[in-house]
Amino acid sequence: MERLYPALILDALRNVRYPGNGKNIVELDMIEDDIRIDGNRVSFSIIFEKPTDPFTKSIVKAAETAINTYISPEVEIKGNISVKTRKPLPEAPANPLPGVKNIIGVSSGKGGVGKSTVASNLAVALAREGYKVGLLDADIFGPSVPKMFGVEDEQLFMHNVDGRNLIIPLERYGVKILSIGFLVDKNSPVLWRGSMASNALKQLITDADWGELDYFLIDMPPGTSDIHLTLVQTLGITGVVIVSTPQEVALADARKGIAMFTGEKVNVPILGLVENMAWFTPAPHPEERYYIFGKEGGVKLAGELDIKLLAQIPVVGSICEGGDSGSPIALEESIAGHSFIHLAHEVIDSVSRRNETLPPTSKVNVTKR
Repeated sequence: MERLYPALILDALRNVRYPGNGKNIVELDMIEDDIRIDGNRVSFSIIFEKPTDPFTKSIVKAAETAINTYISPEVEIKGNISVKTRKPLPEAPANPLPGVKNIIGVSSGKGGVGKSTVASNLAVALAREGYKVGLLDADIFGPSVPKMFGVEDEQLFMHNVDGRNLIIPLERYGVKILSIGFLVDKNSPVLWRGSMASNALKQLITDADWGELDYFLIDMPPGTSDIHLTLVQTLGITGVVIVSTPQEVALADARKGIAMFTGEKVNVPILGLVENMAWFTPAPHPEERYYIFGKEGGVKLAGELDIKLLAQIPVVGSICEGGDSGSPIALEESIAGHSFIHLAHEVIDSVSRRNETLPPTSKVNVTKR
């Protein structure tokens, strides 16, 4: 029998379908993160929505059968599966950011599509337009905002506000910034479980002096995770900007991210889609366009899902150089810089349109400083 490990168990359990909806119990997040392996003995918990679920016994039996069938009949599983009831989501807390008018998530279905670059330059572009802006780097496991703003080695300080000691966000280019990257060794990986990451993130939100902001941008982790749920449960997010490249593989993951935010459990509006790395234009030939990662995949996806295409950002070497040097391209008077100013205008417009659809008591007024 091959060596047992948690991923092998999860692969076997993906063959167990919940009756009625056709989805497997791993996809439905019914397997708790407590898989225990002792030799050839395996135990874990299956979580049901309610204690009276009529399929409890059949699902447990199917899970036993799946492991013995797809891994080995030698695996001892019978009697080692615990049945639990999912805890209800906590009620939304009082607004932890009363001085913030609009909270915008910047998300991507996968890494490597330039999400943090878009978030950083969008923040700078909004600040250039005269708005009060904050940027939270919530990409716990790959924080890159400190480098993009050239503040990697800066120290954080606290001060007392109404009897509470609050973290003072760093300010650069008119943007207030906080990141987990300020609190960990930049040369070491962050090896935290989901709950630790979520708690650290809550602290950066609720224990910081963000003050009055027109726009609070959150650079979210790529993919879909419990950190996204933490953010939704902690904050009243105005809407989300989805970032993707034109590649089919990136667009497929973008679809999943959009489905997560628009699903019943999360239910956050999509402000629009940014197609990053849309084309490459060589500096000596500004009229030429080379579609390195595919042509207008983001345009097609936006049309297919009936969401707004906010901007197409070209591949420009200076965007990467600006991020590496701590000087975002949105600061420059260039084609690339103006593409992020355009993006800022489109985001402002999308937020305004959303606010117009809200009840009068929920609307916010945003004015330039």
